[in-house]
Amino acid sequence: MRKYTLNVLMAALAVVLLLMAQYHVIDNYIQAVVMFVGINIMMSTSLNLVNGNMGEFTCGHAAFMCVGAYVASILSVLCFGSKFGDPLFPESMAIFVFPVIVIIGGIVAALSSILVALPSFKTRDDYLAIITIAVNYMVISAIENMDFIGGSRGFQGMKDTVWAMVDSTPGWLAGDNDFPWVFLYVVLFTGLSIWVIRRFITSTYGKGVNAICQDEVAAEIMSVNTNKIKTVNFMIAAGIAGCAGGLFAHIVGYVNPQSFNILKSTEAMVMVYLGGMGSLSGAVISAVVFTGLMEVLRSQAIMDFLLAPATFVFPEWEPSAGVIKWVMIPLMLVLIMQFRPEGILGNKELSDVFPKLKKYYTFK
Repeated sequence: MRKYTLNVLMAALAVVLLLMAQYHVIDNYIQAVVMFVGINIMMSTSLNLVNGNMGEFTCGHAAFMCVGAYVASILSVLCFGSKFGDPLFPESMAIFVFPVIVIIGGIVAALSSILVALPSFKTRDDYLAIITIAVNYMVISAIENMDFIGGSRGFQGMKDTVWAMVDSTPGWLAGDNDFPWVFLYVVLFTGLSIWVIRRFITSTYGKGVNAICQDEVAAEIMSVNTNKIKTVNFMIAAGIAGCAGGLFAHIVGYVNPQSFNILKSTEAMVMVYLGGMGSLSGAVISAVVFTGLMEVLRSQAIMDFLLAPATFVFPEWEPSAGVIKWVMIPLMLVLIMQFRPEGILGNKELSDVFPKLKKYYTFK
């Protein structure tokens, strides 16, 4: 029974969220927040595979999100937009083609992760971190110099696919409201990502990843193919990040290379360290907490309260919400490292902290 309980709970939660969105129990703002929670869960859990489970130190995870976002966006406009000429598919196919587009973006991102996987065979720790930062900047610079997809100005047109899905929704399904297809797919991809990662870390490959984390030399002596396992691990993590990027692009309707810079990678790192290195449930919890905190900090009243001492000293200072965000995120990382370096759950799962939950589910 325990084997299927978590899957049933996740499916039930997805259905409840979808019904609430369809019948406007939750408004468009709450829907957007829930979707960004899903994106952040995909980013934190995928990075946790590398930084947590495998014990590597990568700082450029947003590069793979960027690759997935741009590949999915270009395919989306090719299939249902008019920017590159006549669309390849009729609107009626949008519902079925959209998830394929997102998956292709994830596959391309997974393949691009080889740029990081290969150097990881010979480097670790700070040196690998420098390489991943370089890859992040390489991806951004390359896209900024591609004028046919907007370059540094960004790329848009993905909303054509979103509206095509809405317009092609059967009447019996939509009713009097527009069916929230993007919301549905974000929830589905988030649940699928958690399921894939959970299956991976409990598989033979997952045991190999754990062996590399504990002692890579000892793992090699015991005939563990560390290079192969590292490559697979990087590709799964990058693939999920790429899918997150594809979904993100269709939520926002616009992508810009600077949306995926080192600051975006830092967000993912903060979520991993906040939840606990190597903890899947911790990564999920931290993504929810982090997204909620970022939304709270957007409130002008809360921002005024937090900045009251600073504005008293500098009365002419008028900081934006974006500035405060990038004051709070590094501060959060410093506080975590100082007072709770193991994160919320450490390397444990929620079922380890609350043993009674093991009757219903376990992540291990």
